[in-house]
Amino acid sequence: MSGLLIRDAEVTGVPRTDVLIRDGSVVAVGNDLITTGLPVLDAGGGALLPGLHDHHLHLYALAAEANSIRCGPPRVNTPGDLASALAAAPGDGWIRGVGYTETVAGLLDSAALDALCRERPVRIQHRSGALWVLNSIAARLAGLDTATEPGVERDGAGHATGRVWRADTWLRSRLPDTGPPDLAEVGAQLARYGVTGITDATPDLTDDALEGLIEAATSGTLPQRLNLLGVPLGRLVDPGVGTGAYKIVLADSGLPEIDSLTATVARAHDLGRPVAVHCVSREALLILLAVFDETGTVPGDRIEHGALVPAESIDALRRLGITVVTQPGFLADRGDDYLRRVDPADLPDLYRCRSLCDGGVRLTLSSDAPYGPLDPWQVITAAVARRAPGGAVVGATETLRAPAALARYLAPLHDPGGPARTVAPGTTADLVLLDQPVARMLARPAAGAVRTTLIGGQVVFDRQSADLDSHQKRK
Repeated sequence: MSGLLIRDAEVTGVPRTDVLIRDGSVVAVGNDLITTGLPVLDAGGGALLPGLHDHHLHLYALAAEANSIRCGPPRVNTPGDLASALAAAPGDGWIRGVGYTETVAGLLDSAALDALCRERPVRIQHRSGALWVLNSIAARLAGLDTATEPGVERDGAGHATGRVWRADTWLRSRLPDTGPPDLAEVGAQLARYGVTGITDATPDLTDDALEGLIEAATSGTLPQRLNLLGVPLGRLVDPGVGTGAYKIVLADSGLPEIDSLTATVARAHDLGRPVAVHCVSREALLILLAVFDETGTVPGDRIEHGALVPAESIDALRRLGITVVTQPGFLADRGDDYLRRVDPADLPDLYRCRSLCDGGVRLTLSSDAPYGPLDPWQVITAAVARRAPGGAVVGATETLRAPAALARYLAPLHDPGGPARTVAPGTTADLVLLDQPVARMLARPAAGAVRTTLIGGQVVFDRQSADLDSHQKRK
């Protein structure tokens, strides 16, 4: 029988108490617990919390970013910066760029990208994740001119422009096959942040992608509990991995016919799956609400992002019982750009938080990494401060109190709008130990305060051990 005694921790606001873990579960919380021969972890008065859950991220994109060139702010701000970044890319094959935004060099196409780099095949992803742009040599290698994929943009003469919209799976099939990226470092980084559960929001997972994610989760390469939104309808997966709501993308580059969307939502519901619908514009949201009025909703239906939510839609969201999975971290990352480019009339509707909670709408926070900041403590700070990089506050009436923001990272993995989990007897020992009381942490949230992370009662991150390993590698 495996076990652990965590001594002298702050638990649910109660200072200096003990927590007994056996066989992956919390079995007792209190003082003077009787144990025999169990290892002891002295918390030193630090807070012991349920492990954090990130309810919307993209694992393979996160892993691939490590081998990509940053093509946007803060390091790349001009066409010259971008040309220099591409020229400095290591190797001599394909260049994968990420994080691009139009403020750097406008809306790129093949010709514009050729002017910056024409010697090597280049593909650059817009920071929204919705668009890839290929230079001419890359477009030729990918066969854009003869492609029938709807996401391949064409000009008035029918020639491919080099822009490929929301066709990641298709585009990947035209690139050199390097296999799925290793997720070990992504899992390790999440553990360092205190994250014990994740929902991958990548839509339409291929068989290979699905098998790779399942293998990473079941083998322990990815230690976090894993929930997948991209499992095809009707597909059964390994019971060690969760099948979440069915991901549907309402792309602004081509909104679907309402009848088609209604049929898709109804089919998912009939198969016992709620839906998770990507909505970043008010038009997409209004279409979706009309569809839900037709199909009805089921527990677990959710909206991804909710980037623009008109005030008049809040009551409908509450009435329908929909959870909004949003990312205020974008405000800290891109807030200056929003202030310049978003219609001032839309700014009050941008990444709403407090008004949704006050209106009775189920809300949770997430990262959308790698497109938004992965660090949950940065996202919590953004939800509290809503401060753009330049210092301006974006939507001062939408701030959350720090405990409320933290609670939105503690919701159950399969109920992201539900109540925050607690450390109590009978709960799974997915835990994060801080090096300070929670009130001090929430006054200035920082991942550096994470001391130990446990999943199923097993330590998956220990700061002291990590610091020692880092020191030995430097010697």
